[in-house]
Amino acid sequence: MSRSMTAWLEQQAAVRERRGLVRTPMTRLGGDPGVDLASNDYLGLATDPRLAEAAREAIGRWGTGATSSRLVAGTTALHLELESGLADLTGMESALVFSTGYLANLGVTTALGGPGTLIVADEHCHASLIDGFRLSRSRVETVPHNDLGATGHQLRTRTEPRALIAVESIYSVFGDAAPLPQLLALAEEHDATLLVDEAHSLGVAGNGAFQGRGSVAGTELAAHPNVVLTATLSKSLGSQGGAVLGSALLREHLVNRARSFIFDTGLAPSSAAAALAAVGIIRAEPWRAAAVHRNASSLTAGLMHFLQWRGTAVEPFQQAGAVQSIPMRSAAAAQEASKAAHRAGVRVGCFRPPSVPDGVSRLRLTARATLTPHDIDYACATLRRILEETP
Repeated sequence: MSRSMTAWLEQQAAVRERRGLVRTPMTRLGGDPGVDLASNDYLGLATDPRLAEAAREAIGRWGTGATSSRLVAGTTALHLELESGLADLTGMESALVFSTGYLANLGVTTALGGPGTLIVADEHCHASLIDGFRLSRSRVETVPHNDLGATGHQLRTRTEPRALIAVESIYSVFGDAAPLPQLLALAEEHDATLLVDEAHSLGVAGNGAFQGRGSVAGTELAAHPNVVLTATLSKSLGSQGGAVLGSALLREHLVNRARSFIFDTGLAPSSAAAALAAVGIIRAEPWRAAAVHRNASSLTAGLMHFLQWRGTAVEPFQQAGAVQSIPMRSAAAAQEASKAAHRAGVRVGCFRPPSVPDGVSRLRLTARATLTPHDIDYACATLRRILEETP
């Protein structure tokens, strides 16, 4: 690299060190990881032998890779079966599978965006959506978190013929839920499309017969002409990949216009097969989603009173899904507490800028279906001790 580029990189490294923002991948070494409150394997399916067997069979039949883009030779019968299964699971008309959830969000926002589309985005939207907004060439208006008044104002005063409201059904860091019925009403009133990212909802949310099928399934949003969903296959489904769900017309548009679909190698057949197996398990074993909520409640009970006594804001402790978070004084404090927990055998997420806005660094806890009461008791006791010692 040039001297100027090297000097700039050294300067950037020094800034990250000073602000407590240095990131190091947490390496999994196999064996007993301790108590896992960091991963997104909410249902415990990433190590389920049924997914492993489905992946092995797919490799034996289709090989280890998709070999090309979906439009050339990368589409197998597995991809089409998975798309049908995802659409049926969520109650949507159609689905299109991408190689990652990140690319699914990039694909749909850029394919629906442009100079004639206003994007009204919740300020807590995931980075994959934000990057899609930037690439879309749309005018983007970011509104305060879950602020229906601000959302309605932007829709009422827009000059563009089309509008896209972008939200997450369950938010990835705070763990709270979007007011989906009210947002749908705004979308209907103002002829807008409601884009709902179900990354942290699919497999976890849902009521009654729709338990585990996401926040939209079984509600008035399912298959609604104003609603588009995105989802990831790498969290509750224990695999890899992403999907956009909506009308058949939308799917056809994405096949022809979504650059992250057209120009990317297709999802590996083994991942498609594992995700398809997970779809069947979510349907057949709703106890897994119920266990996530039960364990989330136990984590709350084990930490809530301590945090209130400590004077920590506990608004994010809600039961929308698996994600809960603990506000920390600073990025450095969050990092030190996360490292201390890891040394004690409890893995928790450490979220600092730019993953979250400045001033809201936090520890993120993810409840999982496979946690035992002993796991939860030990994790809560460990975190209480560490938080007492953290300034």
